[in-house]
Amino acid sequence: MSRVAKNPVILPAGVQASINGGVLTVKGSKGTLSYGVHPHVRVDLDEKLIKVAPANVEKSADAQAGTARANIQNMVTGVHDGYQIKLSLVGVGYRAAAKGETLSLSLGFSHPVEYNAPTGISIETPSQTDILVKGCDKQLVGQVAANIRSFRPPEPYKGKGVRYSDEVIVRKETKKK
Repeated sequence: MSRVAKNPVILPAGVQASINGGVLTVKGSKGTLSYGVHPHVRVDLDEKLIKVAPANVEKSADAQAGTARANIQNMVTGVHDGYQIKLSLVGVGYRAAAKGETLSLSLGFSHPVEYNAPTGISIETPSQTDILVKGCDKQLVGQVAANIRSFRPPEPYKGKGVRYSDEVIVRKETKKK
């Protein structure tokens, strides 16, 4: 059995889980998430525990059980605490402004870049050069942050662009004569 799947997922206070027809639903203070359980995986619900095990002895069932347990843990953490990713704008004149569900970016192009946040994601701008992407779905938060970064990824010579706050840009030296 997968070492990851051996550990049960502990439900914190205020989080409820239910399974119906192969779909696990987790509800918490930050929202509700659903996960379609693979047919090779068996999920058992107790009062405060979710146990994941392979449904048969195939090797792929072990792998699916570990993946399902990790995804369920991410769901429980997301609906209880939520996830956030911080982006930084580096460059002269680079600015960000959040207007409701829309993020307006000034990234040195001839036009402002507008990005509409999907449902379940909130985008905040504590300052003109910082962007906070928040939500309960870990995959969606990461995808939205990657989409925003893709408008102007950091370049290696001056380091200008949109970067993750903890990202290290390896700088290149300019060409010598």
